[in-house]
Amino acid sequence: MTNKLKITFLLGIFMMIFSSNMNAQLKPGELVDGIAAVIGDEIVLESDVNEQMNYAKQQGASETDKCDFLENLISNKLLVYEAKKDTLIENRSAAIKEQANAKYRQLLSQFPDEKTMLAAYKFRNGYEMKNAIEKIDVDQYYGQAKYQRITEKADVTPNEVTDFYNLYKMQLPEVKDEISLAQIMVYPKLTEAHKEDLIKRLNKIKQDIAAGETFESQARIYSEDEGSAANGGLYKNISKGQMVKPFEAAALNLQENEISEPIESEFGYHIIQLIKKSGKVYDARHILLKATPTDDEMKTAKARLDSIKGLIIAGKITFKDAAFKFSEDKKTKFNAGIISGADGSDKIERESIPGSITYELAGLNKGDITSPFEDEDNKRKVIKIIKLEDVIPAHQITLETDYNRIKQMALNKKRNEMIEKFVNSKLPTTFISIDGRYDTCKFKANWKKESIKK
Repeated sequence: MTNKLKITFLLGIFMMIFSSNMNAQLKPGELVDGIAAVIGDEIVLESDVNEQMNYAKQQGASETDKCDFLENLISNKLLVYEAKKDTLIENRSAAIKEQANAKYRQLLSQFPDEKTMLAAYKFRNGYEMKNAIEKIDVDQYYGQAKYQRITEKADVTPNEVTDFYNLYKMQLPEVKDEISLAQIMVYPKLTEAHKEDLIKRLNKIKQDIAAGETFESQARIYSEDEGSAANGGLYKNISKGQMVKPFEAAALNLQENEISEPIESEFGYHIIQLIKKSGKVYDARHILLKATPTDDEMKTAKARLDSIKGLIIAGKITFKDAAFKFSEDKKTKFNAGIISGADGSDKIERESIPGSITYELAGLNKGDITSPFEDEDNKRKVIKIIKLEDVIPAHQITLETDYNRIKQMALNKKRNEMIEKFVNSKLPTTFISIDGRYDTCKFKANWKKESIKK
């Protein structure tokens, strides 16, 4: 069962174990073993530096200078430290704490018990893990907020873009083969007979439970929710707003241990049993029968999209208007069906296109549209047609072909310069202490260095 609060944590993020005095606010000069640097009352742990380096290596970085990673972390911590003092930045401590608790509960719902979860994430107790989650969220919020405050007025003129290009053009990378794609996507509709069959099956399971079978055992046998079936359909510590609306509405209208009638959601059909409800959280079990379309239902969806394609080719409707009118993909239907690349632009590196789509695009030219084909979106079967909007061969970046891309590079450079200027302006008045093991580092900024005695 996929819910709206889908949280993914890398185990490496939680390798560090906080001692109780680390959780307390540090005063200038109070140094704890394992700390790489102190900035005001913010700290950078040695494990933070190592995790950044390991992540960079996993991403293919050829050079991993530990000094560079430490300096980046110190700069970020200085932004966090200044953001917390900025009266124009909203103090969201309470909201972040509540969010961290919700994330903790969401993770807990994926394990049979708290002890198993804490062992998996290498924490001694729930307090430590909640504190770690909250710390990550606090740093992210305040760091981003301060960055935006400092750079909100950043802009570049056409002359500055040209100057940037002329200065760095020999260093700019070659653009790989790219394409622009637009799509129309629909979910195959289940027939009334198919829907009635799913509801009938759930009602039979509900009758068996009333006759003595346990909800838990029936969920293990029949539920098609990979996330909870093995656990008897159980989700624990669910926060309001966490699950899809039909699920939550049905669950919260039940009395404890009561079982709902079959209800429909975007994932299929469910029966739900409310286990307990306490304040803003509740525990519930459910049995899901997915709305998996049959071959005939898939064919019907393909025929519908084939008709839409025919209208587009005949000039009776534009692809843009057809996407708005018929597409069920909320990410693209309001943007002419355009599929965004990893950088948010409308250009996608050809080599990053999934093989299934590459196959459908084979032999197509600019402006051509694929035949309707089967694909998957969020673990649901869908039917798509895709238009090849543009083809951009590999080339060296130029102002003529890549002005917007170069403008973004120039803007990013200006933003970074604004951040560096801000950081440098705060150095004289900010307590900064860096562990002695980094004495040989050649930092870009003139950080005040006071060796930490071991």
